[in-house]
Amino acid sequence: MLDYQKEFIQYALDCGVLKFGEFKLKSGRTSPYFFNTGLFNSGETLGRLGQFYAQTLIASKLDIDVLYGPAYKGIPLASATSIAYSQLQHDLPFAFNRKEVKDHGEGGLIVGAALQGKVLIIDDVITAGTSVRESVEIISTMGAEPAGVLIALDRQEKGEKESSAVQEVSKQFNIPVLSIISLPHIIEFLEQQGHAAGALETIKQYRLKYGVEY
Repeated sequence: MLDYQKEFIQYALDCGVLKFGEFKLKSGRTSPYFFNTGLFNSGETLGRLGQFYAQTLIASKLDIDVLYGPAYKGIPLASATSIAYSQLQHDLPFAFNRKEVKDHGEGGLIVGAALQGKVLIIDDVITAGTSVRESVEIISTMGAEPAGVLIALDRQEKGEKESSAVQEVSKQFNIPVLSIISLPHIIEFLEQQGHAAGALETIKQYRLKYGVEY
């Protein structure tokens, strides 16, 4: 686990984004932890989140031309990542889509930079993969290349099949899916910190039941 990943987990805990307990998921499962990027909801916290996304992109060494944020959650994420990346590396343009095509003014579906070259999709998590599929279609239609997806957390959890949503997306579109952290990082962090022993054991049991290995 890299230093920025440890910092991210601690920051998520400090901001109440990562919580331990019993949480009912859309899948019907009861999870021992919950991660809500919507709580990065101030200028300071969103700016810091963008730095973690940018650090993950830099560490991946992916060659990217444009960042793309799918409406709505991806819009502030791509914006914050673009700002942070420009401060850490170099200027990197970003774009996002409208939910409805605008038929007046400048019109069109895409706001921001033109989608061209290699495009990285920025989102919070991948649950069913619907947002990624829509994004890949838009990017491809514009004549650009979907080059990968960058999310905050990979739960590494089985979907309806034995593979995870991240694995299914990566396989279907033959693109890498990067994440700032994954569930094993959270487990490693708790083990190193030596606290939240109850949460740690529950998470390990949950992973044994629903987790997938990469």
